[in-house]
Formats: sequence, C-alpha cells, structure tokens
Amino acid sequence: MNLNLSTEERAFRDEVRTWIGANLPEAMSHKVRNGLRLQRADYHDWARILGRRGWLVPAWPEAFGGPAWTPVQRHIFEDECCRAGAPDVLPFGPVMVAPVIMAYGTPEQQQRFLPGIASGEVWWSQGYSEPGAGSDLASLKTRADRVGDHYVVNGQKTWTTLAQHGDWIFCLVRTGHEGRPQAGISFLLIDMQSPGITVRPIITLDGEHEVNEVFFDNVEVPADQLIGEEDKGWTYAKYLLGHERSNIAAISRSKRELERLKRIARAERSGGRPLIDDMRFRDHIAELDIDILALEMMVLRVLTAGRAGGKDMDIAALLKIRGSEIQQRLAELMMLAAGPYALPLIEDAMQAGWQGEPVGQPHCAPLASAYFNQRKTTIYGGSNEVQRNIVAQALLA
Repeated sequence: MNLNLSTEERAFRDEVRTWIGANLPEAMSHKVRNGLRLQRADYHDWARILGRRGWLVPAWPEAFGGPAWTPVQRHIFEDECCRAGAPDVLPFGPVMVAPVIMAYGTPEQQQRFLPGIASGEVWWSQGYSEPGAGSDLASLKTRADRVGDHYVVNGQKTWTTLAQHGDWIFCLVRTGHEGRPQAGISFLLIDMQSPGITVRPIITLDGEHEVNEVFFDNVEVPADQLIGEEDKGWTYAKYLLGHERSNIAAISRSKRELERLKRIARAERSGGRPLIDDMRFRDHIAELDIDILALEMMVLRVLTAGRAGGKDMDIAALLKIRGSEIQQRLAELMMLAAGPYALPLIEDAMQAGWQGEPVGQPHCAPLASAYFNQRKTTIYGGSNEVQRNIVAQALLA
C-alpha cells in the first residue's frame, strides 16, 4: 500500500497552501495558534472566505456545488487549514445536516437550504441531546404534533453548541409513540427566529458560553421542513452521526496542537531549563506523536483504499475514540509543560492582546481553559464507552 502523495496531489497541496497564505487573516491565525477566544465573526468571516472560493464544503459532490475533490484532496485541504492556523469550519451545516438534506431531502429543500450552507451565510445548530437523552438518544421526549400544514413543537434540547448564534437548528423530535424507542422519531429543520424558542446559556468549567439549553414552547414549524418521512428520523440520525464522529477525530487539529505543545515545552522556564530537556517528558511527547501518526495512517488507509477502488471500512467509532483521547492528552501535557503559568483560569487571558500575559509565555495563559474544555470530547457525539460497544458489536457480528 502506497501512502505517499502523487505528483498531482503534491501540486494540489501547494495550491491550497498558497491560497490560504494569501487569504487567511493574520489576526485569526494568531488566535488559533495561541488558543485564544474566537468570536462569532471569526468563524463566520472565515466560512464566507472559503465559501466565495467554493472550498467551504470540500466533501460535497459537484452536483450540489462541491469542488469534486477526492478523499485524499479533502484530507490535504484540512491538513493545510490547520497547519496555517485557520479557525475550524463548524460542522453542523456543511458536514452534518447537509449530507442528510442531500440524501433524504426533497429537491425543493435542497434548493432552499444548501446554497446558504455552501456560502457560509447561514449558521446551523444541532438539536439532538436532551436532559434525559444524551448517549441514549432514543429516549428523547421533545414532541412535534402535526396540526394541519405544520407541526407544533414542545420540549427542550441541551448542550446545543453555539445556539446563541444559530439561524437554523436541525432537531430530532418525537412524532410517534408506538413500538421501539427508535421508532416514532422525525427530523425537522427549524428557524431559530420562530416564536416560542428560548436559548439559555450554560457556562462551562472553562468559563465559556459555548453550549446552551434550547426550549420550544408551542413552536410552529411548517410541515415542508420535515426531512424524509415522518417517524423515520432515527435512520437519518444514524447517517448524520457517522459524519459527526469522523469529524470529532480532528487529526489535523491534533497535529497543530502537538506543535504548540512542543513550542511550550521548549520555552525557557524561570529558574530552570526548558521542559523539553527532560527525557521523561520527551517520552510523553514521542508517544503522543506516534499515536497521532498511527491515527492519521488509519485514515489514509481508508482514503487510499477508496482511491484504488477498494471498499472503505466504517471506522467512525474508532476515529472518535482515539481522536478524542488524543485531544485530552494534548491538553494535559500542555498544562504540565506550562507549569504554574497554566494553573489560573484567567478570563481576560482568553482575549487576544491581553496585557497581563506572562512575559515570554503568551501561549500559556489560556491553557487551564483548554484543559477544562477538552474534558467533554470523550462524551459528546456518543460517549467513548458507547463507541467501544459499537466497535465490539461490529467485530463480533
């Protein structure tokens, strides 16, 4: 198996690298490279920059406005974006709901919703988890009752990422109550400006307003915003979760953060030598470096199999498990490398240009926030315990 890039793929990498270098604002890159707080405008502006070039939706087929890239080209593109310090492309529109609309939506729904996602103009949120339905998603209770030409939605979603900025939200709702819990679930697209929707912040351990509770109180949703068939939403939800779990792996982002870890470890420490000089700490870095490389090889094996006409194996659960654990280990080692600079959770330190940064250590101040935030990666998108069950069932089936 040859995992080396072809001549054409190396030329593509150079094209992408040159374009990103010319179009990525330096202020955005500085924030990303140093773990500083990104504002809504940072995500939105970068999405629109990519949208104008036609590169916001690299996995989309050409028929829906995508660039018709191969899986290897998509990997190269994501790698170059992370290498340059570009903000993450929020996955809820381009990576998660769009494939569902393409696969199960009507032509009218595709024409209505996909262009705004591809351009980066419309911000989507995900309405899956509820107070009593997280990893056990089939237990959801948010109801949608059909009344004439619309549904009336009542219930609550929680842990809804960046819903305070959302224009639309895709929701799993219960439309039937017969049979297995997975039956009777439907997939609705809901305008976040609809009367009866309330968004309430959940402030997390890192002091951030990243997630929310979303309440639906007699919210009227036109029936033509139902995706596919009523009561068949569980099928669409499983289709979407495969895209979400692969995205959580975040291999390219982990490679960028590994370089940040090495930068922190090389920094001079007051009254002592850089931590990179400690052989035991170098062992930790080397082990993590190997694990990231192995995870990337797993992905490249799948991509090269597809390039050669082979069958891609479904490794979304494996990618989610390993990728999320690596992200947590990166945060832990950064905290250890920064030493006392990493201990305080300083709210102001998350802002670019904060003047209270330790001299010579501007990359260290927000590390406590990053550490706290990464605690959730092994839970969202289906907890790693559940993912291990999925892997075991697949192997033993």
